Amino acid sequence: MKTRIAVVLMAALLVLYLVFALRYGLLLIGIGQPVAIGLGVGLFVLPLLAIWALIAELLFAVRAERLGVRLDIEGGLPTDELPLLPSGRIDRAAAAEVFPAYKAATEAAPEDWRTWYRLALAYDAAGDRRRARWATRQAIRLSKSTPTAA
Repeated sequence: MKTRIAVVLMAALLVLYLVFALRYGLLLIGIGQPVAIGLGVGLFVLPLLAIWALIAELLFAVRAERLGVRLDIEGGLPTDELPLLPSGRIDRAAAAEVFPAYKAATEAAPEDWRTWYRLALAYDAAGDRRRARWATRQAIRLSKSTPTAA
């Protein structure tokens, strides 16, 4: 729940920033000088990119969470009890030890979104966020062609 509150708060702050950026963009364009017009146009383009990035990230998060819930309902979430560090994070060395099993399962069934999602969880536990996101994207892509159980 704390994560959702933080996401909503950050999104609201970004929207507030975008309102101010667009307002100042209009003011700069209104000056009429070429440099001011260029800056004003930039203040329109950058907020559009920020909005696109925000929407893309929120859609990714929602889709990934739905897959996690779906896999949990199916009873397919990993049940590995990995040791935790004093900080509460998973011990990366222990995560690296169980990682090969998830990689092998994904290689054995590369068209199954479930194996990709579990691989993403293993990447995340091992601390490789970039590959975890990549594997999650693969799971999302593959899940679109897999009907949900009724």
